[in-house]
Amino acid sequence: MNPYRPGGAPELDARAVVEDPALRPRNLDEYVGQARVVENLRVYVRAARARGEAMDHVLLSGPPGLGKTSLAHIIAEELGVDIRPTSGPVIERGGDLAAMLLNLQPREVLFIDEIHRLNRAVEEVLYGALEDFRVDVMYGQGPGAQSVSMGLNRFTLIGATTRAGLLTRPLRDRFHIQFNMEFYSPAELAEILRRSAGRLGLPITDEAARELARRSRGTPRVANRLLRRARDFAEVEGTGEVDLPIVRLTLDRLGIDEEGLDGMDRRVLATIARKFDGGPVGIDNLATAIGEERDVIEDVFEPFLIQRGFLKRTRQGRVLTQRGLRHIGIDPSPDQETLF
Repeated sequence: MNPYRPGGAPELDARAVVEDPALRPRNLDEYVGQARVVENLRVYVRAARARGEAMDHVLLSGPPGLGKTSLAHIIAEELGVDIRPTSGPVIERGGDLAAMLLNLQPREVLFIDEIHRLNRAVEEVLYGALEDFRVDVMYGQGPGAQSVSMGLNRFTLIGATTRAGLLTRPLRDRFHIQFNMEFYSPAELAEILRRSAGRLGLPITDEAARELARRSRGTPRVANRLLRRARDFAEVEGTGEVDLPIVRLTLDRLGIDEEGLDGMDRRVLATIARKFDGGPVGIDNLATAIGEERDVIEDVFEPFLIQRGFLKRTRQGRVLTQRGLRHIGIDPSPDQETLF
C-alpha cells in the first residue's frame, strides 16, 4: 500500500478558505479591479483549456485582503477543475507535501497561501514537482530506507504571499506567471460594495458606498467588513438602509478617520513620532514599543501607510513623512522639513 495515496494524505488547512465565500466573486467577469491581472489571466486560462493542459504555475503577491485567495478559486473555476487549498505553515514535512501532490488529479489546482513560510526541506520537494512533475518518496527507515521517484499528474500550483521578497530565488523562478496585486481605487471598492450589499439583501445609497470605499484602505476585505458593521448600525440605529449618516456613524464609532486610518495605524505613527523622534527606527524596536508582531506591522499596517505617504522605509529604519507628522497633529520643525 502506498502511504501517500488516499487515506494517508494530511488534512488541508481550513484557513486557506476565503473568509467570506458568500461575497467572493465567482468568475473573472465578476472580479472587480486588478484589470491587468484579470485580462492576462483570461488569455492564460483560455489557452490552457484549448490545449487541454494544466496552466503554468502562478504566484500572486501583495498585501492582505486584496483578493489573492479569491483569484485562486476563480482560476480553478475558469479552468473547470477542483482546487486544493492549504498554507505554508501547515506543511511541516516533505512527506506532507508529497501526499498532497500525489493525490492531485490531472490539471487540478493546488493553492498554497503564505507560500513564503514553507520550510526549506518542504521547498526542495516542491522544486522537482514544479519542473519535472515528479516527487521522491522515502520507503522504510534507517540504513535500509530507499528513495523512489514517482510521477505526478500535471497540475497548477498557485502560491499567494504578502512577502514576495522572502521567497527564495529558485522557488520564485519556477512560477512562470507572476502578478503583484495593487490597492483598489475608491471607484472599484464602491462597485464591490454595491455588489456585496446586493448579495446581502442590504439597501445602500451611492453616497454611502462611496464614503465606505474612500475609507477602506484600498482593500476589498476591509470594505466588506465595514459594510457588515454598517448593516448592524443601520438595523439597530437607523431604518435598515445603509445611507451616508449611518456610514459616518459607523466609521466614527470604529475610530476610522477621514484617511481610512484606524487606531493602530495612528498608534504606529504616534509611536515613531513621540518615542523615536520621527525615526528612523528599526522594525523590531517599533514592534516592541507598540506590542505588536513585526510581521503584522510589515504585512498589514506598513503597506497602506507607505502607499498613502505617511511613512517611509529607509536603510536605517522607518521614518515619518511630513504628511505623517501632520496627520497626528505635529507640525514639522524646520529641521524636520529638510529631513523629510
